[in-house]
Amino acid sequence: MPALTPDTIRSATETLSRLTDYLREDPEPAEALALVEPLLDEYTGLPVQLADALRALARAVQEHPDTPRSAEVALLIMELRSAAWEQADQHTLHYVLDDLRSLYAKAPSSTVGCGRCR
Repeated sequence: MPALTPDTIRSATETLSRLTDYLREDPEPAEALALVEPLLDEYTGLPVQLADALRALARAVQEHPDTPRSAEVALLIMELRSAAWEQADQHTLHYVLDDLRSLYAKAPSSTVGCGRCR
């Protein structure tokens, strides 16, 4: 695995920004859902990955020998862990995608034409 750098992480956030811009252009809902689906995967999606990264960061900072042992540092580490829990709680967003997909599958076509043509 290549070494991680701030630039490699930045490219991931730039891709997310491009996705956001694309979604603002009003794509077809099925296409939009397909593009967002990997971000909200129940096990590997962004909420789960970000929560894991925040917990790992908290652990790395807390366990590093050069980290000052102070109430302020303990509070900041606690904030990271709290944010991780909040992110992890968002893992259920994949159910929203499932529900939206179901609604679009059930919705009648919006194609103009007579009843027989649809």
